[in-house]
Amino acid sequence: MNVSTDKVNEQQTLIIEMGEKFDFSKVEAFRSAYQDLDSDVKHITVDLAKTEYMDSSALGMLLNMQKVLSQRPLTFSIENSRPPVERILKISRFDKKFIIR
Repeated sequence: MNVSTDKVNEQQTLIIEMGEKFDFSKVEAFRSAYQDLDSDVKHITVDLAKTEYMDSSALGMLLNMQKVLSQRPLTFSIENSRPPVERILKISRFDKKFIIR
């Protein structure tokens, strides 16, 4: 699985579910997941439950998503990350930019 999306909470939350690897090869799929966002969406969750590998380009993609959507009243969270991925997020201080659950 590459990247899949789903909307919950009466279409107000967009969930972007990443596959086993979150790296440069996912740039286009990740970008297209949030590019044409409905105005109803108030929160974006990036679900990393299946992600076992994440590189620096994935960190850049997350920051870029936040930057591109900064003009909208949105909140962001990164959820269900496995311990190795969570360690990368914390070392990179992503807990200061995103809600990590």
